[in-house]
Amino acid sequence: MSVTIGVLNVSDRASAGVYEDTPGQACVALLREWLTTPFEVAYKVVPDDQAELESAMKQMADEDQCCLIVTTGGTGPAIRDVTPEATAAVCSKMLPGFGEQMRTTSLQYVPTAILSRQTAGIRGSTLIVNLPGRPKAIRENLEAVFPAIPYCVDLIGGPRLESNPETMKVFRPKGA
Repeated sequence: MSVTIGVLNVSDRASAGVYEDTPGQACVALLREWLTTPFEVAYKVVPDDQAELESAMKQMADEDQCCLIVTTGGTGPAIRDVTPEATAAVCSKMLPGFGEQMRTTSLQYVPTAILSRQTAGIRGSTLIVNLPGRPKAIRENLEAVFPAIPYCVDLIGGPRLESNPETMKVFRPKGA
């Protein structure tokens, strides 16, 4: 089974070419560092627009067959921040524990973490995880939740994702 992971950077400015897309590239670098399972990346940069976000997530899940989609950006309280709403609109199940863990982790670094609205959900056999938009925060948050991601992908019928235990220890129950 071939493995595809979607990385979706949500940014008005990056999508317009005003600045370089460093958040999405930071995500890809982390996934390549942690995973030993070979995978392709479906990559897209979109503006903070709910309809475009929903369309990109649907394409990555339904057409590109991504087992995991990681979004970067659009999770704050600003008017244009609509990534959690788009995620909820395309998912059949929400997994609030991801957002709870990410906020708990971020609060160790900044008091404004309480403003973050990261979440995660499931569309078919695709796990969608919303991350903040800054590379440092992406690493902190993804490190906090990644140990549960491969097992979640197993549970929803996706491919088995293996990690390098020296860089990222994932958790699976015995026998899983």
